[in-house]
Amino acid sequence: MIARDPTIDPRFILPFETAAEADHPRMGGKCASLARMIALGVPVPRGFAVATDAYAAHLAANGLDAAIRAELAHLDTHNATDEEARSQAIRRLVTERAMPAEVEAAIRAAYAGMSPAGDLPVAVRSSATAEDMPDASFAGQQDTYLWVVGADEVVDRVRACWASLFTARAMSYRADHHLGQIEVLMAVAVQEMVDARSAGVAMTLDPINGDRTKIVIDASWGLGESVVSGEITPDNFVVEKVLMQIQKRRIAEKTHEVVADPAARRTVDRVIEAERRTQPCLSDDEVIAVAQLARRLEKAIGGPQDIEWAIDRSGRLVALQCRPETVWSQRKAAPQSFALGIEGVLGTLMAPVRDRT
Repeated sequence: MIARDPTIDPRFILPFETAAEADHPRMGGKCASLARMIALGVPVPRGFAVATDAYAAHLAANGLDAAIRAELAHLDTHNATDEEARSQAIRRLVTERAMPAEVEAAIRAAYAGMSPAGDLPVAVRSSATAEDMPDASFAGQQDTYLWVVGADEVVDRVRACWASLFTARAMSYRADHHLGQIEVLMAVAVQEMVDARSAGVAMTLDPINGDRTKIVIDASWGLGESVVSGEITPDNFVVEKVLMQIQKRRIAEKTHEVVADPAARRTVDRVIEAERRTQPCLSDDEVIAVAQLARRLEKAIGGPQDIEWAIDRSGRLVALQCRPETVWSQRKAAPQSFALGIEGVLGTLMAPVRDRT
C-alpha cells in the first residue's frame, strides 16, 4: 500500500489498491485493469495511477492546449513527412513545458509513499482512455519505461508518457479509427518493478484458430518485453482449459533476455548462456499456475483475455496486465451448413483432420 500522505492529491493520484469502479474512467485502460485485478484478489505489483486530471491540468497550463491544437489544425496523416514533423513538435511542447506544481508535488508524494528512500525501481506505463476498446485496441501504441528510479526520473517519464500520445503512429491510428487527437486523455501507471526470472503472455483462447477450450502461453527468460514486442521466439505451451493439462509444448532457442542492471538503474539486453538457451523457462507446475491465473481472470471479467504475467526470482507469479482479446472475440460465428447424401459423406471424409496431439 502507498503510505497515507495529505500531500497526495486525490484529483491527480489514484492508488491501485483503493481505486473504486467510479475512478476507472480517470485511470485509462491499463490502470483500470490493474485496479480491477487487485479488487479480485489477484497478485499484482503495488502502484498508483497518475489520473487523466493530471494530464488535463498539464494541457491547460502555459497555453499548451492551444499550441497543440495549432499543430493539429494542419495535420495530414497521409503525408508521412509532415506527420512526423508535427509529431516531434507536439512531443517537444509536452515534454518541455513545466508540469503544474501541484501535479508534480502529488506524483513525488505518491512515489515517496512507495519508496521513502527514493530508490525503488518502478515501471512507468502509458494508460490512455481509449485503450483496449473492443473494436480498437491501443495496446503498444504509447510508451513504457522500465526500471525507473527516483522521483525526478518518475516525473520526467510521466511527462514522456503523455507526449507519446502524439507519436506519428498513434496519431495515424486515432485518425483511422475516428477517435480524435487531443480529445484522448492519458493516465500513467507507476508500478513497482518485478525482477522477472521468466515472463510472457497468456491468451484464454488459441490465437491461431480462436479455440476457446485452450489457453496458449508464450514465455521467455527475463522481463516480458521481448515476448510482447515479438523480438524473440518464445517457448509456447497449449493448455486444455477445463482439465488443466498441457497438450502441446514447443521449446525455442532463446538467445537473449531483458534483465535489470540495478547499478546502472536500467534494463539491458543480455545474451543467454548456451546451456540455458534451450531449457524451458517454465516448469510444468508453473505453466499450469499461469493457465489457472488466466482462467480465473477470464471467468471473473467475462470473455477471452490477453494477460501479461511474470514470475520473479523467488518464484512468485504476478499479473501485470489484463485486456480483452480483440480479434477472435469480435468475430461472429460462421453459419454452419450441412450437406445431405453422398456429398455430405465425401465432405466429411475429405475435411482436414483436426490435430489432437
